[in-house]
Amino acid sequence: MDKKALLQDTIEHIDITSFDSTPIIKAMRNMAFSSRDTAMAADIFLRMIQDVDCSNILTLAGSTSAAGCMQVYVDMVKYGMVDAIVATGASTVDMDFFEALGFKHYKGSPQVDDVMLRECYIDRIYDVYIDEEELQQCDMTVKLIADGLPPKAYSSREFIREMGRYLTSHAVKKNSLVQTAFEHDVPIFCPAFTDSSAGFGLVKHQVDNPGNHLTLDSIKDFLELTKIKIAAERTGLFMVGGGVPKNFAQDTVICAEMLGHEVPMHQYAVQITVADVRDGACSSSTLKEAASWGKVDTVHEQMVYAEASTVIPLIASYVYHQGSWRNRAPRAWSRYLDEQGQL
Repeated sequence: MDKKALLQDTIEHIDITSFDSTPIIKAMRNMAFSSRDTAMAADIFLRMIQDVDCSNILTLAGSTSAAGCMQVYVDMVKYGMVDAIVATGASTVDMDFFEALGFKHYKGSPQVDDVMLRECYIDRIYDVYIDEEELQQCDMTVKLIADGLPPKAYSSREFIREMGRYLTSHAVKKNSLVQTAFEHDVPIFCPAFTDSSAGFGLVKHQVDNPGNHLTLDSIKDFLELTKIKIAAERTGLFMVGGGVPKNFAQDTVICAEMLGHEVPMHQYAVQITVADVRDGACSSSTLKEAASWGKVDTVHEQMVYAEASTVIPLIASYVYHQGSWRNRAPRAWSRYLDEQGQL
């Protein structure tokens, strides 16, 4: 098969506003196993939104954005369900920013000759295909943005904000997460930002601008997110996958204490994961275990052991159709951090 034949059927992102999952979630409450866990997670996420004093943090790891959940996360921002995001660079750049530039993810198969894919310059994420040539154009767009900024140290949040600003004039697909977050002053943090397509573009930026290039400051990321925790006090976590984004968001409680601020643990926490607890990790501890570290309160917490793309649309659709998000005031944490930096 040639490249054109392989890249035909695009991944379509699910629209949580087009269906109401309330009857399914209600039925799941009377079931067992992962069904009941999913219903409980939906109820906790709804509590997070109904608690008008709570700031909600979405953490993203894994490839659910490429798998068709990208619009779910956009709608969480658009409809005021989340106030800050901590994500992998892949979720932010390789998947969302990539599509904002007009590129697509394609339906593929895990039962394929990967050597043949490499010859066609096609990258694979399980049963999703990506055009590597288009991904390299995405890399160079990141470089273009970096080339146009003053050479100094930026938090990933500051740099992604500039990516959002760029998209307001250059986006082919207007409804991306990066642009929507920019327009709603919702900060996106990527503490391991260079572990993504963006890393290649930033390396090229530094090589082409020796002694006069920008850098990314992950310590500034940590301080900025901790500032949000200190100012917000009450916080909830909705975590897709685990890893760096999950741990980074949880650790703000400990960092705030170290800086002399008495802040409560995260009052609400949901994690959707397929990771195992038996290796001592579960992609950075179970939520109950996190309580021993002083990170998460165990009153309203729920682990859901499921492949995230199967349950996230149900949870998000349920919460959207309850309508409680209409009563939440925007936090505008990105604007708050910009103003803090000017003091």
